[in-house]
Amino acid sequence: MAMHKILLRPWQREDAQPLAIIANNRNIWNNLRDQLPHPYTVMDAMQWVAHSKEQDPAVNFAVIYNGEVAGSIGCVTKDDVYRKSMEIGYFIGENFWGKGIATEAVKLLLEYIQLRFDVIRVYAEVFEHNKASMKALQKNGFYLEGIRRKAAVKNNLLIDDYVWVKLL
Repeated sequence: MAMHKILLRPWQREDAQPLAIIANNRNIWNNLRDQLPHPYTVMDAMQWVAHSKEQDPAVNFAVIYNGEVAGSIGCVTKDDVYRKSMEIGYFIGENFWGKGIATEAVKLLLEYIQLRFDVIRVYAEVFEHNKASMKALQKNGFYLEGIRRKAAVKNNLLIDDYVWVKLL
C-alpha cells in the first residue's frame, strides 16, 4: 500500500474555501459540537483562519493530504487543576474518509503536543455513533476511560459521550 503524504500546518487564507466545503456537511457536523456553525460558510472559514493565525503557540492546524486540505485538527490546553491535561479534536472531510488520515493526523498532533506543551494527559470526547474516530484514537494508544451516559445533546437527541485518554 502506497503511503500518502499527510502533514499538519497552520491555517492559511487560501484554505478558507476548501475548509468551507469540507465543514459545510451535515455528516461532519453530526460528529462535532454545536459551536461549529451549520451551515458553514466561507466567512466562517475566514474567521477561523484569522483566529488560528493569532495563536502562539499554534494549536489549530489544517490536515493536508497529498497537498490538499482534508480536514482540521487542534488541541485545547486546560487550566487551573486540569493544567496538565489537553483536549484534542478533529474532523476529516467526508471525501477523505476511510484512508487513515485521522489516525495519522492524531499521531502528528501528539508528537507536536509532546514537543511544545507540558501536559501528561491528552483526551478526546467522541459521540457514541462516531466509531471511526474512536478507532483512530485507539490506534494511537488511547484507551476508553469512560462513557458519559446521555451527556450530550446533538440534533435534539440525548447521546452518550465516550472519553478516550492517552497518558504521555
